[in-house]
Amino acid sequence: MAAGAGARPAPRWLRALSEPLSAAQLRRLEEHRYSAAGVSLLEPPLQLYWTWLLQWIPLWMAPNSITLLGLAVNVVTTLVLISYCPTATEEAPYWTYLLCALGLFIYQSLDAIDGKQARRTNSCSPLGELFDHGCDSLSTVFMAVGASIATRLGTHPDWFFFCSFIGMFVFYCAHWQTYVSGVLRFGKVDVTEIQIALVIVFVLSAFGGATMWDYTGTSVLSPGLHIGLIIILAIVVYKKSAADVFEKHPCLYTLMFGCVFAKVSQKLVIAHMTKSELYLQDTVFLGPGLLFLDQYFNNFIDEYVVLWIAMVISSFDMVIYFSALCLQISRHLHLNIFKTACDASST
Repeated sequence: MAAGAGARPAPRWLRALSEPLSAAQLRRLEEHRYSAAGVSLLEPPLQLYWTWLLQWIPLWMAPNSITLLGLAVNVVTTLVLISYCPTATEEAPYWTYLLCALGLFIYQSLDAIDGKQARRTNSCSPLGELFDHGCDSLSTVFMAVGASIATRLGTHPDWFFFCSFIGMFVFYCAHWQTYVSGVLRFGKVDVTEIQIALVIVFVLSAFGGATMWDYTGTSVLSPGLHIGLIIILAIVVYKKSAADVFEKHPCLYTLMFGCVFAKVSQKLVIAHMTKSELYLQDTVFLGPGLLFLDQYFNNFIDEYVVLWIAMVISSFDMVIYFSALCLQISRHLHLNIFKTACDASST
């Protein structure tokens, strides 16, 4: 009897571990072609740097090796930072932040040229695309943790959780959009801009100390977070918006974000007058958030409809806040909102 004859087949779960793709999936994978659209703001100038960098890469170096090397550098530098700040409340030596900035920049550079190396060596394949996105997904986790440590978000666990997982969520949504539309779309403000911004955050933490990001009412950076978030959301929504929708309804876009601006500005005034902390979280961001998510889901719902919903939510939230604020202060100070002292005495 031949060796292995009559042996029982391997369990299904064991086959799934060794061969996760079915024969049909493998056949369709052979037909896959990479498709991307859009150019971010920093990509054109950085293309000059990436082209120069590619000249120093030997032809024998595989594109996947370049990707893995960049990921390894990013992971190791972040782990060094984590070893000094396990709870994200400590302040690490300045060189660890610079090391993370350098590691992230190296990863961003190598990640940008692996596709160029593949085309240069005529080795483009679905495996390369899958390998690249797999490394990107893991790098997203380490970037989120590293940035949270550099800004000492461990002092605010809720924001540590939010900022860490929002990056992962957006990464997943971007690929969900690719799954739906078949095209990986890049906005004007995309992953390259985010990576460069995080490099700047690490550098600032190195020279200014991580405590400069402490989120308190006395921090000069706290108010900037509000207006910065509004501007970022406005730019992203505008750049990823369907052109005809924005051209037909620019006033509606502006009014919606104006309601957001009006409320956070009023909260800044209140924080100043009451000498209190200024918190970033606010329900008024729900409206812009709906537009942002709708666009990342490839306009799953008609954008004009979502725009109106966002406008209603933002304006209603602003009015409710203003009204409640005035009523509460008037009751506490025993003041009439629309009457003067002369009117009160005459009655």
